[in-house]
Amino acid sequence: MNMKSISKLRGLIIVAAGFIFTSSCNQIEIFEKNTVIPAYAWQSNFKVTGDFLIKDTVSAYQMYVVLRHTDAYKYNNIWLNVGLQPPGDSLHYQKVNLILGNDASGWAGSGMNDIWEVRNLLNEVPGRFKQPGKYKYDIAQIMRDNPLLHVMSVGLRVEKVKD
Repeated sequence: MNMKSISKLRGLIIVAAGFIFTSSCNQIEIFEKNTVIPAYAWQSNFKVTGDFLIKDTVSAYQMYVVLRHTDAYKYNNIWLNVGLQPPGDSLHYQKVNLILGNDASGWAGSGMNDIWEVRNLLNEVPGRFKQPGKYKYDIAQIMRDNPLLHVMSVGLRVEKVKD
């Protein structure tokens, strides 16, 4: 074999391996949107809002609140009011006590320098959406401090559970 044939064969092997690799992977369907809190001072009247589209009502989903804060945040938790509105329905709220850490072991989640991110599961058991369409959400802080300092961003993550 000459160099040209070896080069073509190597290219063909790389393309075939890439095709096999990408076709054998199960893609996880995920929606995630995080909203920056202005000046890292979360006013009680500032709601983090958004929407996501559900097409598959047969599969189960996990929902998470994603919160990023600085090391200067002064509490071990944060109380949130999380609302979800199905298509054609009203907003349904759930109060969530998001644990951010404790005095013994420090901050929960993952951190780098003085920034920490926590992903908290909202539904212990994966659930199914009853109808397809656009779902709206809003998240508000319901702590006594107003503004609540050192909260950098808040968001929602919706992840389809693999079979």
